[in-house]
Amino acid sequence: MNALEIRNLTKTYTGFRLDHLNLTLPSGCIMGLIGENGAGKSTTIKLILDMIHKDEGSIQIMGKDNTKNIQLLKEDIGVVLDDVGIPECLTAKQVGKIMQYTFQRWDSKLYNSYLQKLSLPTEKPFKEFSRGMKMKLGIAVALSHHPKLLILDEATSGLDPVVRDEVVEMFSEFTRDENHSVLISSHIVSDLEKLCDYIAFLHKGKLLLCEEKDRLLEQYGLVQCSKEQLLKLAPSAVKGKKISPYGVQALVLRKYIPANMVISPISIEDLFIFMVKESV
Repeated sequence: MNALEIRNLTKTYTGFRLDHLNLTLPSGCIMGLIGENGAGKSTTIKLILDMIHKDEGSIQIMGKDNTKNIQLLKEDIGVVLDDVGIPECLTAKQVGKIMQYTFQRWDSKLYNSYLQKLSLPTEKPFKEFSRGMKMKLGIAVALSHHPKLLILDEATSGLDPVVRDEVVEMFSEFTRDENHSVLISSHIVSDLEKLCDYIAFLHKGKLLLCEEKDRLLEQYGLVQCSKEQLLKLAPSAVKGKKISPYGVQALVLRKYIPANMVISPISIEDLFIFMVKESV
């Protein structure tokens, strides 16, 4: 069973349209949702969580319509949004006590272990937390009721590099259980490149591609060449280019490139930048 299936999802606002989005997240996998500000990442996550109503399409979470079986789905989904949403007067200790009555599978021992692991104070009011500390508390809450699906919107934002690495490892460890899955959006593409099995590129409400990360890195590469050499390549081979006075850097499909031409690896971040510029 897939953790998440989105079919022809559409939502229209004045000046923006999420346009017939199709995504599938297999169980046991992590999908990174990449896009510039305003691309539709947060809109997609809010639609999945039924926080806003869709205009068209369908969303299934672990085989269930996301607008039905709400109580069951709440138990099975751990959520961290860009705005964590914890009342500012509460301490981490008080949050834990409240969550005991919110989730049937709440695990106080696990929650306290995350507070310790993430170096979070138990008696300090939430309003006095830094942004990074707020995100860490949100992550601790999301993981402590034994969810099957984590949905994370910019969950690594505001964390220093050392803590980000720890958090990324926590998410990776979570999906070692084949019944656990993660959907994570982030503008820190390097985190997603380390973490994710699948990558989805959103740009201006449209899905540019959704593919296994390793396959993307196998399919695409970069070549440095002259304008004359570029013209000799098959049009189907070139998926993006940057032209400067010093030559051309081109995003290419490896299988269409002559064997005598040097192809360099490409990062997920560079791949996204090339594709966005090409789609403009």
